[in-house]
Amino acid sequence: ILYMASPSNHSTGLISEFFLICFPNFQSWQHWLSLPLSLLFLLAMVANTTLLITIWLEAALHQPMYYLLSLLSLLDMVLCLTVIPKVLAIFWFDVRSISFSACFLQMFIMNSFLTMESCTFMVMAYDRYVAICHPLRYPSIITEQFVVRAAIFVVARNGLLTIPIPILSSRLRYCAGNVINNCICTNLSVSKLSCEDITFNRLYQFAVGWTLLGSDLILIVLSYSFILKVVLRIKAEGAVAKALNTCGSHFILILFFSTVLLVLVITNLTRKRIPPDFPILLNILHHLIPPALNPIVYGVRTKEIRQGIQKLLRNFILEL
Repeated sequence: ILYMASPSNHSTGLISEFFLICFPNFQSWQHWLSLPLSLLFLLAMVANTTLLITIWLEAALHQPMYYLLSLLSLLDMVLCLTVIPKVLAIFWFDVRSISFSACFLQMFIMNSFLTMESCTFMVMAYDRYVAICHPLRYPSIITEQFVVRAAIFVVARNGLLTIPIPILSSRLRYCAGNVINNCICTNLSVSKLSCEDITFNRLYQFAVGWTLLGSDLILIVLSYSFILKVVLRIKAEGAVAKALNTCGSHFILILFFSTVLLVLVITNLTRKRIPPDFPILLNILHHLIPPALNPIVYGVRTKEIRQGIQKLLRNFILEL
């Protein structure tokens, strides 16, 4: 099915809605893909909701480290809810239209919340650095006031620097149709429909993305390098293995988060050599796999949270 805007809209550049084609070359197997995506979406929402409720109800978990984990869960849930329901609506009900304003709102949330998540990873890495490298100073450094300031910094820095991306795209004149060859409103997928020069849009997104994500990744690597250095000096039996197991799983998850973004950049730069459906699928999975794994790796594997979830389940069963 070919979706096109009316000729009058083309001539004036005023488009009221876009149409998301998703996987243009593999329309027939979209229903099969929706099954694992919906299961991952369900896992992500249930796991993050359970984690948030547990931290909220369990007084013993009202600590800075768990507040940061709550912030990460909230960001994950917003990202999932911004992208996946629309993708599933396309797969199941062929609801491909998205309004002009909704498209650019989705673009803003994706850009800002992904960088907010990266920044939260950086703050959490700093939290682990202080806890392991300066344990005696931890209560005086990582306080509730620190968490509040960190949350304000995460939201303000990333929100202010990424909001020009959808604004720049929305101010373009669209005369090359309104069919987006993607499942979501990414900046490049949308702006290339414009008949104006989009070089500045591309450069701004590239510069902001690498500045925010790159600086976060460098600070995360430095934090875990210092942690590794201190951990290897610990003589207590089992302490090294426990610390390496915990921090190792955190670091692997962060690397996965960063590597997927790097792969997306590479696939967009070399898109003529790579099937267009591959970066589209990768982009969707990037909004699903980290939100599904974060509460498990950061939360359930933590003894205190595991005990809190067990207590919550016991109370729920008793009430039934």
